[in-house]
Amino acid sequence: MDTKKVLLTGISGFLGAHTAIRLLEKGYHVKGTLRDLNRAPSIKEVIAKHTRFVDRLSFAEADLSTGNVWSDLMEGMDYVQHIASPFPREMPKHEDELILPAKEGVLHILNAAASYKIKRVVLTSSGAAVVYGKTKEQLQQIMDESVWTDINCAKDLTPYFKSKTIAEATAWKFMKENPSEMELVTVLPGAILGPVLENDYGTSANIVVKLMDGSMPAVPKIGFEIIDVRSVADALIKAMEVPSAANNRYLLSSGFLMLKDIAEILKKAYPKNKIPTKELPNFIIKLFSKFDSSLQPVMVDLGVKRRVNVNKAKTELNWQPIPPEEAVLSCARSLFEQGIL
Repeated sequence: MDTKKVLLTGISGFLGAHTAIRLLEKGYHVKGTLRDLNRAPSIKEVIAKHTRFVDRLSFAEADLSTGNVWSDLMEGMDYVQHIASPFPREMPKHEDELILPAKEGVLHILNAAASYKIKRVVLTSSGAAVVYGKTKEQLQQIMDESVWTDINCAKDLTPYFKSKTIAEATAWKFMKENPSEMELVTVLPGAILGPVLENDYGTSANIVVKLMDGSMPAVPKIGFEIIDVRSVADALIKAMEVPSAANNRYLLSSGFLMLKDIAEILKKAYPKNKIPTKELPNFIIKLFSKFDSSLQPVMVDLGVKRRVNVNKAKTELNWQPIPPEEAVLSCARSLFEQGIL
């Protein structure tokens, strides 16, 4: 049997590295893209700790904003896993700093993939492309893949969530306007936790870092649909392999947890650590956000529960996620192992 080849964008990221490991373990050849090829040796070293098949791994330098490089990278590939996306730790000065690279990156990838007759592209979108831009009435509903974030509802949106929505919508628009045999599947995870593999950890893992490093006296009334990174990697590969998944969206979550819930899971496992379990009143967080710009991206989630239905992924992909408690605890364990905490 021919060994199938996968082009994976953003291999240096939290999800990218986990997905590469899983693909290598399943027998695929993986070409991972990096913005800076100097990072390749350290990424390879990290991945080699988790699989003995690094001989099937190669790297290429590519930036989402550069169009011409992607065509060369598609040659000989069977599939594309497009995971790379800009994710800010703070609110950008202008939303286009996020929207334009996300949108252009998707178009560069799809144009190049279509011209090389790639069988299927799997795009890592986000639950953010479903659950934002909502009225109070809409927030009472449990949302599924038929729902889209309303990018015109500015008061319930951030530039990052808008960029993820526009990027995914751009991908589906491209597929509609450029019919070919190439298939698209989009996967929409919630907040990704689980084991971090190195010091350069995912932004979502910051949730656990902040709860455990003693920097928070109490927690805001904010919650997220939680998903383990290993479950996302598993779903991405199933979305690539399952024939009937073609041209579908799949939401991913293993359950909704408030920050207080996450803190209590951690407190039980690490009773000696100073972990805050009291909730701050909303008005205090709103006051803090005027002085601390890093709080601004989470203000739209204050006191709001955004719930999703993931039955489609479970049924159609035969996917079963790791429980949210394990996603939290495995993240914490790895932060200690990596010396981050």
